[in-house]
Amino acid sequence: MILTCLIASVWLVNGLFCKVLDLVPRHRAIVARILGEGHAKGLTITIGCLETAMTAWIVSGVAPAVNAWTQIALVLCMNLIEFLLAPDLLLWGRWNAFFALLFVLLIYYHAFLS
Repeated sequence: MILTCLIASVWLVNGLFCKVLDLVPRHRAIVARILGEGHAKGLTITIGCLETAMTAWIVSGVAPAVNAWTQIALVLCMNLIEFLLAPDLLLWGRWNAFFALLFVLLIYYHAFLS
């Protein structure tokens, strides 16, 4: 249960607080860099809402294997794109990829090994 709450909280904080409520404007700047300034605000809020929905899916326990693989794919894709197109905007620069990999390993461990 602790790992479930930890993983869900990562999605909640990044989705709701950082993106939807725009408490960390760097997230909007990353979206602007990758998808264009014109739609950055709306797309950032949409991404944040989807990340917040991921929180609910994690906590619900519905289709946990599908959920885990979805999380892993999203984290790897988002971080690869950011690594290539916006490393200067990331909290830890290119090191973000390392922390994303740790998060992916935690998700995998929780879903399939624990």
